[in-house]
Amino acid sequence: MITDAQIKTYISSIPPAPTILKNVLLLIQEGELSKAAQEASLDPALTSYLQNIVNKPIYGFKNDIKDIKQIFGVLGISLTEQIIYNYMISLLTPKKWELFNLSNKNFADIQDNLGLLWKKILIHKNIKDKTIYSSITLLPASIIVCEELFKSKKEDILLLRSIKNLDYNTILFRLSGMDLFDVCETIATQWEMPKLIAKLIQASKGDAEEQDQEIIELSKWMHLLLFYQLSQSVCTQAELNDFIEFNIDYVQDIYEEFQELIMSEE
Repeated sequence: MITDAQIKTYISSIPPAPTILKNVLLLIQEGELSKAAQEASLDPALTSYLQNIVNKPIYGFKNDIKDIKQIFGVLGISLTEQIIYNYMISLLTPKKWELFNLSNKNFADIQDNLGLLWKKILIHKNIKDKTIYSSITLLPASIIVCEELFKSKKEDILLLRSIKNLDYNTILFRLSGMDLFDVCETIATQWEMPKLIAKLIQASKGDAEEQDQEIIELSKWMHLLLFYQLSQSVCTQAELNDFIEFNIDYVQDIYEEFQELIMSEE
């Protein structure tokens, strides 16, 4: 149904990161926020995206912020980089969602919620590595990948799910030998994202053979965060709640801590 060749064709259709975005990310990684903002201002679509993002109520800024330098300044290095990667992922979103009952606004809300809750987790864990902050951006990409690979075979996929009670990730792996996170890792490589991002995403499946204890620990939080997000109304209405298999054994030791943190006030 879905072959390795089809996956490779899909991956090859994903454009490389635009030059402006590469330059912006490079300047951010060098700590040059002012120069990064100046470079970002050359892209009208990116400028509009940043203005819309930062002025959403979820980000908590009381006054509208339009100036790109000011936007970068109030977000800071880590969150700015995360949002730039979110923008890159948003460029892949379909014009019309067919498999999942989603709109691009819904998808953007998922990105925002994941990013801000991931920031809350990393503050709790006293982690300041901006690469780790940005790692959350690839999780929503897996939703796009699933949509694009399965939408033309929607009836067959839904029938298979009803008979076998399989999540989308398992179906893709059984049909092609690759799962959604393998494809996302390939996207990360194509966009020259830091290798740590791909490692953490892979480990967040809950069954990866990762040896680095720090990555394992963070992947547990990411695994739980993904399922927390998938349980929210925007995702259940889109029928994303059976997206991948939840491994409770993998996260049992941090489950209560996660619950207390996520439910706590800022």
